[in-house]
Parts: sequence; C-alpha cells; structure tokens
Amino acid sequence: MLYSCQNKVRAANVVPIFKKGKKNDPNNYCRCEVSLTSIPGKILEKIIKEVVYKQLETNAVIANSQHGFTKNKSCQTNLISFFDRVTSWVNTGNAVDYLDFSKAFDKVPHDLLANKLVKCDKTTVRWICNWLSKRTQRVLTNASSSSWKEVMSGVLQGSILGPVLFNIFINDLDKGLEGTIIKFADDTKLGGIANTPEDRNRIQNDLDRLERWAETNKMKFNRDKCKILHFGRKNGMQRYRMGDAWLDSSTCEKDLGVLVDNKLNMSQQCDVAAKKANGILAYINRGIASRSREVMLPLYSALVRPHLEYYVQFWALQLKGNVNKLESVQRRATKMIKGLENKPYEERLKELGMFSLQKKRLRGDMIAMYKYVRGSHREEGAILFSAVLQTRTWNNGFKLQERRFHLNIRKNFFTVRSFQHWNSLPRTVVEAPSLEAFKQRLDGHLSGVCVCVCVCVCVYTHTSELTFRDSSTKNISKLLFIPDVFPEKKIHFYFKLTRAS
Repeated sequence: MLYSCQNKVRAANVVPIFKKGKKNDPNNYCRCEVSLTSIPGKILEKIIKEVVYKQLETNAVIANSQHGFTKNKSCQTNLISFFDRVTSWVNTGNAVDYLDFSKAFDKVPHDLLANKLVKCDKTTVRWICNWLSKRTQRVLTNASSSSWKEVMSGVLQGSILGPVLFNIFINDLDKGLEGTIIKFADDTKLGGIANTPEDRNRIQNDLDRLERWAETNKMKFNRDKCKILHFGRKNGMQRYRMGDAWLDSSTCEKDLGVLVDNKLNMSQQCDVAAKKANGILAYINRGIASRSREVMLPLYSALVRPHLEYYVQFWALQLKGNVNKLESVQRRATKMIKGLENKPYEERLKELGMFSLQKKRLRGDMIAMYKYVRGSHREEGAILFSAVLQTRTWNNGFKLQERRFHLNIRKNFFTVRSFQHWNSLPRTVVEAPSLEAFKQRLDGHLSGVCVCVCVCVCVYTHTSELTFRDSSTKNISKLLFIPDVFPEKKIHFYFKLTRAS
C-alpha cells in the first residue's frame, strides 16, 4: 500500500492546453503543458514548500532580480522596477537596448538541481531528490491516454513545489552580468545603456555569459522568442547574437502580458485593451437579455474591466485620446443598464457607486504607493523612492522626494507621476494601519471633495495640487486633480470646496 501511495505521488497526467487556431495542429497548443498531480502529492508538496521557503528566506538565497513565485513580488513590481531604470536612462538622453527572452520549464536536469540545493538542510534535500526520482507521466487528450513514461528532467508545471525549485535552479543566472537583469520565473529581461560601441559590447558579453550558463546547466534558450527593442533617439540599432544565431529586432513586444513599444507611450497596449473590452461588451450585449444592474454590473466588473486595468499602474495612459478611448468603454457599459440610458455619465457613475476609470487609475496608483512606502513592497520602495527630510509638521509624515524629468515618457511613469498625489494625501489616510484600512480612507478622501458652481477663480499652476485658504475660518483645503484633465497653464474653476472627512 505504501508503494502504491508513493507511485501515485510521483505520477502526473499531462494535459495539452489549446491556445488558438485549428485544434488538429499540435503547434496551436501550449509548448509547456500543465501536469495534474494527485491530492496527497499536493499536500506533501505544500508542507515541503513552506520548509524550503523558510530556509531560503533565512539564508537570503533568491536574488532580488527574481519576481516570480516569490513573496511580496509580482508581475507589476517586475515591470515597474525594470522600466523605471529604462525610462530614467532614456529621459537623460541615453540610447537603451532591451532584450526579452524565455527559457523552458522542462529542461531542468535533476542532478544539477540537487547540487544547487546546498542552502537547504540535508533532510529536505533528500526528500526533494526522492520526490524527483522515478517520476512518471502520461498525456491525456479527450478520452485517450498515452503509456506511462519516466521523467528524466524538468520540474512539474502545475505542481506546488516546481516553481520554487526552478527559482533555485536559475538563481545564479545573473552572476557576473554587467547589465540590468530582472526575472519572472522563466521570463527574463536584460537591458543596458547603448550609447557607445563599448556599451554595446558589454551587452553582447552579457549575452555570451548567458549562453555559457545555459550550456553549463544543460538548458536551452528559445532564441525565436528573444527579441530586441531599441529605445532613445540616438540609438544605433545594434544587432546582437546568442550563440551562432542573430537575434531579431522589434518595434513592439509583449512583456508579461503588456505590449511595450519602442516609443514607450503605451498606445498599442491601450488599443489592444480597448478592443478586447469592447469585444466582450458586444458579446454581453448580444447574449444577455437582462439589462438590470444586478446582472450587468457583475458581468462588466468580472469580464470587461480587468482588460482595462491589467497592470495599468505600469502602462498608464499618456495621450488624451487614449484616456478617452478607455473611458468610452465604461461609458458604453453603464449606458446599457436599464433606467440609466438617458442620464449623463457622471450621474450613472454616482447611481452605480462607481469611479471613472481615470479616478480608478489614480486610486490604483495610491494603493500601489502605499504598498511601496508602508506595505508589502517596502524593500522595492526603498530603491524606487527617497523620503524627504521632515522639516515641516503639516505634511502627511511620509512625504517623498520629487523626481526630475525632461520627457513625457518619464513624467507619466508611475514612480514620477504618483509622488505628488501621494504627498498631498492627508495624514489620516497615509497612516492607515493596514492596506484595507487605507483603501477605505482613500475612497472617502477621493469622494469627499464636492465641486459645484459658486465663484470663478483663475489659477496659474504647473503642479497637480491646488491649495485654498478659507477667508472666514482660515482653514486650508487642497484640491487634487489629474494633470491630463486640465491644461498646465491658465485654469478657470467654478467651485465650492469642502474638506474631505
């Protein structure tokens, strides 16, 4: 019985996942299939994973460049961390070359993996080696299955322990590299300044080191998926090679699900997001008979809005046309709800208890800032932001230093555009003890400013914050606004301002 249980723990069913195109073409299925392991096996893996995590954290094994399957990191932290450097370089007039390439999960030799588990205790290493040995798998498709075959290499996708072991295996990938490298599991980005031939030679030398690492570790880079993007006006468009193969240049590449183009204005990502969202909205319009808010609002929130907000803190819109393009999707969605068809957009939002997408993005920026300054991303935040020396008592206590910019791509990047809004938040909001409490206080702050016709004021400003002094009470109130909404020079307001609670 024990032998039978061990066999079940080591056995896995491989299920091909269809992507698109004709189903009878094998090329239209995911290259790395997902293995379905048994429930007892998953329970054992979870126990071992917690032990391994503690040992890795105690010994600080995993490099900071790894953002995949690590605590308090995500795709968003990966993108913001890497492109903060890229936009900073381009902003100062540098040419930048960026290479995005992928590896394969199924190429990890078990003997080499065992040698890299030196930071774990002997009992854990012995258990993992036993778990990897004598593994079998078969392919399931429809009602048919292949015969069982022994697995000689790879860590199982679909398993709980597999991603942790893979992070350990590629942890030394960036050893000796001169450029900036950042990873999310097996997706890796390499970038660096490329102003001079010496700069470009350094990037090529890094590629040669990566190729030698792959040969030493018996892995293979997918060169067909490795693309080069050139940023900066004076970029020499250098060609690079990996091994004996020349890599192709591109003007736009998908990075962790976000389209990044060589202009860094994110217009192509906006077009794709709007197209997908409008397409799903059209399906809902044709396929759902009910137009009640109880039906339409959950459908919009679950199926449409995620496409408009997918890591939008990274690819925030820079052009007013793109802002309107995304907002028009939500305008259309709210207009489909029965009883709201003939009401203005602002009234529809108020009745539904929703923010505009622009205000949602501002809210998302502030939530991300809280994570970087006070929450789970503090380690990353210490690198991205600098605190201002507290010389005044009226600020929120967590004021950040202003970052300079010359180009719009830098001005509109998350780490530059967000600090003014963050610095203007009240102390009661910023000092929230938890993320959930911060969200509640932030929502109250964002909805607490009342604007109505009262008096005309002409203001000249270049900031994202206006400060007003009430002549009768001497109280100071602040009005936050989003720079894209108003011009940056002469602004006319008709308003009555009340303080946010």
